[in-house]
Amino acid sequence: MRFGVGNAGRRGHRGRALTLAALSTGLVTGLMTGCAAGDGDPDPASGASAGASAGTAAKVARRGGSVGASGSACELPVTFDTAEFWKAKAVDADEASAAGGDLAGLADALLRQGPVTMACEIDAKPAGKIGFLRVWTGEPGDADATAVLKGFVTAEQGASGAKYRTFEAGGLTGAEVEYVTTSKLLEETKKERALAVTTTAGPVVLHLGGMDTDEHEAMLPAYELARSTLRPTG
Repeated sequence: MRFGVGNAGRRGHRGRALTLAALSTGLVTGLMTGCAAGDGDPDPASGASAGASAGTAAKVARRGGSVGASGSACELPVTFDTAEFWKAKAVDADEASAAGGDLAGLADALLRQGPVTMACEIDAKPAGKIGFLRVWTGEPGDADATAVLKGFVTAEQGASGAKYRTFEAGGLTGAEVEYVTTSKLLEETKKERALAVTTTAGPVVLHLGGMDTDEHEAMLPAYELARSTLRPTG
């Protein structure tokens, strides 16, 4: 099923969507610190994950590296594999907020959502796609994964139609959601997907967006790779 306006309308809005995507990317990356993605030998085998998001086999991207461990591009409470050619960069939201003035307000708007703060951005452009797999982290607390994920989705402007479920991976039990967001400016609706787990270091949310639904679906194998290889760090 295709979300949003008809094909002709989508083509008419695509230029504006590209411009907005580029602006958003520039604003976020301008607030980030970090290094390129960690090294990793590509795994020549790509297949299906046994615990795919919808309960059926799903295509998994070819592995390019991993993030989360000490010394990787993003040091996180969890580790997972990243798709071939995708590039990870750490995000320091506190540093951006400390800048003061308009920049601090922009950092809060872009880098904080509900109970979590952006910590890592994995860019699909080097793989020929337009979108990101973003990692958000929060402070330790009593909230379970579903509560964290609901707080994250509720805080996203234009979010609706959320469908939640639980999943298990690498000894972690978490929650996953599929939903859509609607842009009033572009008059388009697109798919989004996210998952959340809780760790002793706090909750972690992985979110996959995309410029539009087509790009989102093209990037799902990278999301499935991350989901199926998710493990606690250490």
